[in-house]
Amino acid sequence: MGFPISADQPARFTAGLPAQADVVVIGGGVIGVMTAWHLAKRGLRVVLCEKGRVAGEQSSRNWGWVRQQGRDAAELPIMIEASRMWDGLGAEAGADLGFRREGVLYIANSERDQADHEAFMAHARAHRLDTRLLSAAEVRALLPGAAEAWPNGLRSGLWTASDGRAEPWAAVPALAAAAERMGVAIVEDCAVRCLDLVAGRVAGVVTEKGRIAAGAVVLAGGAWSALFLRNHGVSIPQLSVISSVAQTVPMPEIFPGNAVDGSFAFRRRLDGGYTIAPGDFQELYLGPDAFRHFAAYLPTWRRNVAGTRLLPAAPRAYPDGWGTARRWGSGVSPFEAMRVLDPRPNLRALGRVQDAFAAAFPKLGRPQIASAWAGMIDTLPDVVPVIDHVAALPGLTLATGMSGHGFGIGPAVGRVVADLVTGHPVGHDLGRFRFARFHDGTPLTGGPSI
Repeated sequence: MGFPISADQPARFTAGLPAQADVVVIGGGVIGVMTAWHLAKRGLRVVLCEKGRVAGEQSSRNWGWVRQQGRDAAELPIMIEASRMWDGLGAEAGADLGFRREGVLYIANSERDQADHEAFMAHARAHRLDTRLLSAAEVRALLPGAAEAWPNGLRSGLWTASDGRAEPWAAVPALAAAAERMGVAIVEDCAVRCLDLVAGRVAGVVTEKGRIAAGAVVLAGGAWSALFLRNHGVSIPQLSVISSVAQTVPMPEIFPGNAVDGSFAFRRRLDGGYTIAPGDFQELYLGPDAFRHFAAYLPTWRRNVAGTRLLPAAPRAYPDGWGTARRWGSGVSPFEAMRVLDPRPNLRALGRVQDAFAAAFPKLGRPQIASAWAGMIDTLPDVVPVIDHVAALPGLTLATGMSGHGFGIGPAVGRVVADLVTGHPVGHDLGRFRFARFHDGTPLTGGPSI
């Protein structure tokens, strides 16, 4: 249990390709799946096209956190809605999604961490969250057996007991199966090559398996979204960073919830082990887009210079690879060359996580890794998504750049996007997530990093 979904697994969603639909959703991650789910609830004919496997990329490779804590102020109301949704999603999907409310703990190692935690409390109070600032002693009380000499030092904590986690590799496919039962046609191994435009407006999509006529399209392509848009002459400053994750063998329970500091993150799993990961470390391939958007990312990068490792060149066929085509018209696309992004995990970084875990909990010792993987987290310079119509391509709605925050918030983002598509009130202020912010001179101030 607990391995990410790979391209080697047989296709599970093999609906025939309809000739027509009300809405085509591009991308079978949590955002695309939940958008399709909510559109189907509104009685629309929906087709979801996935170039590889549903949840094959970051939607099955993330930490599995479902958290309100630490959110950007503009994300927080949507996440509170999503948190409420998670309570009933399993029953509605007819499956155990692994959702448990067992809390999220941020451990402060520095004065800056403490300041960030204190700043979030203003938002927590405004929304009546149960978030609390903890003393070092209160953090230790939550973590029985923690070492006195905590790695990097332990100053204080930020704790939200009502936050939780789920099992992403199980949850997203189960939600997709439920959407399929609602009438969504889900087609794996079906890359959408481009939009079909008539008089400059969306009239459908061209897939590798044929054309689908539709007056509305949702692009929820994760790390591939910017590449898809560039083929149509539209630019967004999206990059993708690599995050390595591991699953341990079953171990005694030290804490049922989720915790992170600057060195490592861990959460209890239903199989008795822990999901562990570097707390504040990622890798970035230096492809053409990394150079093109360098200035936009500089403020965010400066906040975490030590936690970002630059890799010299992206492999061919990766979203920002030097050999990846940027224009292909309606011909064979890069999406068909890379069905599922499956970067190699950084075992050295995961080794440091094992060491930090052992130092933090000496009675448990160094955890044994059962499996390790990596995923590519699509991000934007201000570390919040774009959720908006694309004015240059009428009929296209964009939902991408979730910046590592997508799994937990996905159910409510899907609802918001469904209402955007259908012209209903979304119930939230989406001003921070508008597409135009990349081109109208708006300062792209960085949001949360976890």
